[in-house]
Amino acid sequence: MQNNTTIDHGTADFLAESRKRRTFAVISHPDAGKSTLTEAMALHARIVDEAGVTHGKASRHATLSDWNDVERERGISISSSALRIEYRDTVINLLDTPGHSDFSEDTYRVLMAVDFTVMLIDAAKGMEPQTRKLFDACRRLSLPVITVINKCDRPGKEPLELFDEIQEATGRTPVAVNWPVGGYGAFHGLVTPGSDAYIHHRPVRAGAQLAHEEVAAGATDSRLDPGGWPEASENALLARELNGSFDDDDFIACRQTPVFFAAASGNLGVRALLDFITTSAPSPAPRRDLSGAPRPIDDEFSGFVFKVQSGTDAAHRDQVALVRINSGTFERGMTLRHAQSGRALNAKYAHHLVGRGRATATRSYPGDIVGFVNATGLRIGDTLYAGKRVEFPPMPRFNPERFRVIRLTDASHQKRFAKGIAQLEADGTVQVFRTQDGSPRGPVLGAVGDLQFEVARERLLREFGVETAYDDLLPFSLSRPLRGPGAEGITEVFGTDLLYRPDGEPVGLFRDRWKLERALERMPGIFAS
Repeated sequence: MQNNTTIDHGTADFLAESRKRRTFAVISHPDAGKSTLTEAMALHARIVDEAGVTHGKASRHATLSDWNDVERERGISISSSALRIEYRDTVINLLDTPGHSDFSEDTYRVLMAVDFTVMLIDAAKGMEPQTRKLFDACRRLSLPVITVINKCDRPGKEPLELFDEIQEATGRTPVAVNWPVGGYGAFHGLVTPGSDAYIHHRPVRAGAQLAHEEVAAGATDSRLDPGGWPEASENALLARELNGSFDDDDFIACRQTPVFFAAASGNLGVRALLDFITTSAPSPAPRRDLSGAPRPIDDEFSGFVFKVQSGTDAAHRDQVALVRINSGTFERGMTLRHAQSGRALNAKYAHHLVGRGRATATRSYPGDIVGFVNATGLRIGDTLYAGKRVEFPPMPRFNPERFRVIRLTDASHQKRFAKGIAQLEADGTVQVFRTQDGSPRGPVLGAVGDLQFEVARERLLREFGVETAYDDLLPFSLSRPLRGPGAEGITEVFGTDLLYRPDGEPVGLFRDRWKLERALERMPGIFAS
């Protein structure tokens, strides 16, 4: 058995490997094309032979990153997934995030595990509400953002209008790395501002295979509509004159967002994005521990759990804790320590994940995502380390806004029901509470949106064989964690109630913000900071 303190990873080789890593999330408003882009990237990296996206969700194949049965049937992403891709000597750790705002808590946890993000904007819809919220989350986490204006082969807003929206909503200057050639519906390719030539694109088999690309002289290309080239080249130069050119320092400092144009469903513009990620996006950097001190990436091994995923292997009903490596070298079989409990953990069953597939993680470096299979006791936000103890800040937990009692319809399945509920809580599908009297009717599930309740019920049936039913929604729209003693007094305020988390933490429920403000006035001392 090997301990990281005995591993000599060789500083030069180690730093070279770390610099080869790119760890990022793909985020957007629902239906902007996240999973489609993810699949197109996998196709360019040649880890799939055909992309799993065709026209429309009713006819599309399940994409590589949609590992959950519910996702494959509904045609939406409801859980984050990890893809490891090797492209041009670069190891890409790509995290595809949920495609529905009800699962925004899962998205936020993913953002804490990456070094930058790729934000998709639908060319026809521009800056939608969820897009703005995600940009704000990136701002709070100081994450650089690459913006991709997707679906450029369809009718949409003018590019310069979209640039104004991006600037207004984010406070970051959008700079054009490339520009569309040909109007919407006649998207021929992409030009770099100031260039006399452009990359002509032609989709192959409706995007199932790599697009055909060739360099063409814009001014003499007969495939372009009259006036198509002058308009594209002039607008590209205008965007550069207005907002400047890409600057590495401004990008890393979150003052700029480089902008790409694409039609991911046809694999158009994806190669340019990947090339930029490998050459200009940030590699892993030191991360701050719980004390606020940055931990050098060449220190001893450390990492944190940002997701617990179950249901990827229906035959074994296993559980995978996804760990972002922050420092040091990970080697399969090494002995690690769990910071929260102090116990030892043997990392024998460790994998790199590629959507529904897995590969044994023999050696990994900062930025890599490693899945620890059936590592009992690991929870979201936990720290793993080797050598001198270190702990990273805990994951934030959203305050639920919707609450329902879930009931078991067949009492003989109580043990399976309890196991399933514990699993849903552990992997963050929903939050689980009990009432003051022990929840005799059933546990209370807390969620951000109603789709979480639907997914929880379906997973209990599919993964644990348990039939359940919901009571009506509880009449509360806000919640806040409380601290005792005296938390029970919150129920003296009309329009409030009290629940408890599995660890005993009290949580106050409020009908509306007026009831919350009333409780804050009367009992400010019981609200947790």
